[in-house]
Amino acid sequence: MPEESLLATVRLALVPGIGPRTRSLLLDRFGSEAAVFDASRAELLGVPRVGPKLADAVLDRRLVDEARREVERCGREGVGFLRAGDEAYPRMLAEIPDPPGLLYVRGELLPRDLLSVGIVGSRECTPYGEKWAGKLAGGLARAGVTVVSGLARGIDRAAHAGALDAGGRTVAVVATGLSTVYPPEHAGLAGRVAASGAVVTEFPLDTQPRPGHFPQRNRIISGLSLGVIVVEAGRKSGALHTARHAMEQGRDVFALPGRIDSPASEACHDLIRDGAMLIRGVDDVLEALGPLIEEVGVGDDVGRPSETPPAPDEATTDAAPADPVAAAGVRSPKELLLGEQERAVLAGIGDEPVDVDRLLSRPELTELGTSRVLATLTVLEMRRFVRRLPGNGFVRVD
Repeated sequence: MPEESLLATVRLALVPGIGPRTRSLLLDRFGSEAAVFDASRAELLGVPRVGPKLADAVLDRRLVDEARREVERCGREGVGFLRAGDEAYPRMLAEIPDPPGLLYVRGELLPRDLLSVGIVGSRECTPYGEKWAGKLAGGLARAGVTVVSGLARGIDRAAHAGALDAGGRTVAVVATGLSTVYPPEHAGLAGRVAASGAVVTEFPLDTQPRPGHFPQRNRIISGLSLGVIVVEAGRKSGALHTARHAMEQGRDVFALPGRIDSPASEACHDLIRDGAMLIRGVDDVLEALGPLIEEVGVGDDVGRPSETPPAPDEATTDAAPADPVAAAGVRSPKELLLGEQERAVLAGIGDEPVDVDRLLSRPELTELGTSRVLATLTVLEMRRFVRRLPGNGFVRVD
């Protein structure tokens, strides 16, 4: 039998008319989902935004069995749950003003997905927008960044496909239940995304696409991301909802410029005029993103040049040995731009001062030679990854 707290969480998600804000008000008043259902009708009516119709829906006992069937069906269909407060619940998403109380997940969200960037734009994109969405997504994926988008036509599709074709991770946030793929022609793409990342939603399994769901899901795209790139969008594009959510959540907003006379790029140009960062490629994005909440390990592909495809022999050799430097983790996305030698030196410098002699004695640096290590330290200092201290010591700069 499913645990009672999960059943209560799913049951609350199934109540028609309860969105993230009303849910938050109910939990603030009663403390837990189970306590919401133990409340009387009069107590429910005392909560802001809860009227007689919604109070009756909360107390509808038929939802008890419906919640049980939903949990059991998710188990059969390979859909998992992430609840707000769970250890595995995305840290970035938990910080937004109205986080979803429950995420349905097909695939898997990993700790490395803390290093994510959203890519959004118009459904009716031009070849220029489609090309750059795929190019940006592929470059981010090769650098070790997870690409987040919405599985829609146009820019979203190109972003997911670009990340997958580069062998990276991607997360699709959808505005339907996971038993429905919208648009239908993206069923195959959704399967690829789930196999190399995750398809997530806050909506119950059988939820069909409705206009109001898309702006609501956009806050999750930005909430999962360190920053959001708007590739191509007209002034009425839904991508602007995502950009506004990103600004409200304190995320970086980037915009790709287009032709100045192109209606497809009008919103991008407006965003740049209003303060969004103009980008010319992946390096601009990684350089602009600030320090991470926590150190993130992203595997041995860290530091691969973002716009450089793998060497021909990479595809024919067996899996490369694990990179101990990459395993040490990344503190800031701009570290992904460093080469292997620079990362090796940077890995030996922490928050506490370290002198050069001690750094040179590290086994992984001895074979580089003193002159190369000193030259690399100078480069890291110039690029503001480390700071030189009196007495020839160094400390990491976050």
